[in-house]
Formats: sequence, structure tokens, C-alpha cells
Amino acid sequence: MPYPKTVGVLALQGDSSNHLAVLAELGVEGVAVRTPGDLGKVDALVLPGGESTAISLLLASSGLLGPLRSRLAAGMPALGTCAGMILLAREVVDGRADQVHLDALDVVVRRNAFGRQVDSFEADLRVRGIDGAPLHAVFIRAPIVESAGEEVEVLASLPGTDGVERPVVCSEGPVIAAAFHPELTGDARLHRLFLERAAG
Repeated sequence: MPYPKTVGVLALQGDSSNHLAVLAELGVEGVAVRTPGDLGKVDALVLPGGESTAISLLLASSGLLGPLRSRLAAGMPALGTCAGMILLAREVVDGRADQVHLDALDVVVRRNAFGRQVDSFEADLRVRGIDGAPLHAVFIRAPIVESAGEEVEVLASLPGTDGVERPVVCSEGPVIAAAFHPELTGDARLHRLFLERAAG
């Protein structure tokens, strides 16, 4: 089944260029999305890492917030990584009062769950739906899923700072969210999984 024809990458703040490079590697036309007009041109969207509160403010000031909520509610496929996971969540623990929740994934997410920038780390994950070697994952001020709704499929988990295993990759319908940065490792398998599910 063919991939979505055009995939946008939210390019208001954060690491959009590496996601666009991965999409190009997979033979998909990538579009940097900064305006509602850009959003209207894409069939699916990647929400990259960055600073979730800054992206929240920029979504509002750019006029993208309403159209993006509408597209997600209508079933547009989306991949959220790190800050993108926070944005897609139903609820954010320890978020700011003006934190945007796009409510595209029925999860409660905790920001900076593994600590500050100096506590960034890497880990090898077995991700359901991805065959072969474990996926090498880079966690930078990463969130974690505190709880997930009944319709959410947990694709990978990792122990938190308290030692309790919690989800770090989840999906619900056409939406996938990961707590790490898959665009930084040279491994396109998570993006490929997203594109395959988006095409389904």
C-alpha cells in the first residue's frame, strides 16, 4: 500500500529538518508546516521535538491551532516525537496552565520525566511492529506516559526514575507518539511504521 503522498513536519520550533530528511530518505514528499495554508497541503503530519510550551504559543500565534485540532479530530495521521508526544496528549502532568493539549491520543504525559538536559540518555527498545534489531532511542528531556486509555496500544515501555515500566511509544488509530528522537539515529523504522499505518 502506498505511503501518504505528502507529509508535513511542523516547523514552528524544534528539529524539523532532520524529520524532513528521513521522509526524503523514505521517498516521501515532506513539507515544512508553518501556516494553515501549509497544513492544508499535507495528508499526514509529524510533530517534532523541541520545547512544548514554546510550540504551544507558536501554534496559537500562527493560526495553526484551530485547523490542526480539526484535522486531527477528522483522523489525520500524526507522529509526535518528544515534545510532539506532549502536544498530542489528552493531559499533561506538571504542564503550564496555557499548555496546548491537542487531545489526539488518550494518554496522560509527564514532561521531563527522566530529568533535565544533563540527564539525557540513550536506550535500545523493542518496539511492537518493528522487526529486527532493537530500535536505538535518544531521550532528551523526555516525557513518559503516566496512563493510557483503553484504545491506546502500547508499543514500547521503559522504566522511569522510580523503576516502574511505563510507555514511551504509543499509538491510537492513525496517531503514533514516541518519547524520544527517532530522527537523530539514522534508523528510519519508526517513521516507516508511521507511514505504513497512515496508509492503512
